[in-house]
Amino acid sequence: MRRFFLAAVAVSCMTMATAVMPDTASAATLVARISLASQTMTVTENGIVLHQWQVSTARRGYVTPQGSWSAKWLSRDHRSRKYNDAPMPFAVFFNGGYAVHATFDLKRLGRPASHGCVRLHPRNAAAFFSLASQAGLRNTRIVIAD
Repeated sequence: MRRFFLAAVAVSCMTMATAVMPDTASAATLVARISLASQTMTVTENGIVLHQWQVSTARRGYVTPQGSWSAKWLSRDHRSRKYNDAPMPFAVFFNGGYAVHATFDLKRLGRPASHGCVRLHPRNAAAFFSLASQAGLRNTRIVIAD
């Protein structure tokens, strides 16, 4: 009887510890899937679609890299050193100098127009920047494919 009681207490403590301690594997995961073919970005959190937005990726003569990366760093008011101090607000960098960021060239959203970055409407870039900030860089993934 004593063994049964101790086993029950042990199981009860393990159950309580599981309820109190968060499971890191099920932590919030933010994914931005960019389709080069449709010039769209679909944002999901824990597999649930939150947003789908038009983007602009690399125009002829430039390349938007394809692959999957975790977000590396954030810059709210970034300016390009490579392209004449061009504004890149709400930038989420994922691969060297490549970032998802806002653009003010709104008429070109939905078709290739950039030097390789993923451009978004400023309102959408701000929303994605905020989501990435909340989820954390390690939990934010950028996936780019055809």
